[in-house]
Amino acid sequence: MNRKLWIIQILLAALFLFAGGAKFLVPADQMMQGMPAWLSISFLHFIGACEVLGGVALILPGLLHIKPALTPLAAACLTIIVIGATVVTVMGGMIATAVLPLIATLLAAFVAYGRWRLAPQK
Repeated sequence: MNRKLWIIQILLAALFLFAGGAKFLVPADQMMQGMPAWLSISFLHFIGACEVLGGVALILPGLLHIKPALTPLAAACLTIIVIGATVVTVMGGMIATAVLPLIATLLAAFVAYGRWRLAPQK
């Protein structure tokens, strides 16, 4: 179980580092295309920072054996963020596109549960 959780953590960390970093590298006008009017660029930058920090927190605490309890906490927080992404995507009428955030939600929730209950890191 520990190996499966590590594989999922690495894949999720890559996903969140890429997605969070893109929110800072993509020009604001391009990023806001297709987004609801109530979303601001500042909010997207905040979400990007949370994704980058969460992606780092999925890997480093367990790898360095420093505060490993941060890993399930980060996974739980990322689950909340990706639930929001799924909802916003569905609200935008892109139901088929909502599959990726939905899968990321399930995987992040599995890591949170797995690191809290199934195979906690020590």
